Amino acid sequence: MTEERFTLRKGAQLTRLVAYVSALLRDKDVEIVVKEHRPRRSDQQNRYLWGVVYPEILKHLDGWTAEDVHEFCLGEWSGWEVLQGLGRKRMKPIRRSSRLNTAEFNDYVAHIQQAMAEKGIYIPDPNEQEAA
Repeated sequence: MTEERFTLRKGAQLTRLVAYVSALLRDKDVEIVVKEHRPRRSDQQNRYLWGVVYPEILKHLDGWTAEDVHEFCLGEWSGWEVLQGLGRKRMKPIRRSSRLNTAEFNDYVAHIQQAMAEKGIYIPDPNEQEAA
């Protein structure tokens, strides 16, 4: 059985969810998990990250790509997982930006802004870009 997700808005009709669960219960036991819906980061947030934040950082680096900066910033913010194999070690960020909700994404960007400010690199806020 594949996982099915339902996002219920305040005051939403429960008919579709109830029908789905009722049909499943005829054949098998099911596990139901209920959690608060937290929207993932927006396309606008993602465009700001890749179109403003990372390019500002890249102005101060030689030989780095935006993907290099992305991996580094994610790891410094979320921590690193060390992978070992074939006699080598590789580090990868524990979290991915695509899985962040809007509040977590804002925290991530604020972390980058602070870390870069400590290195003398200014990252403008999104509203500064819109006004320019």
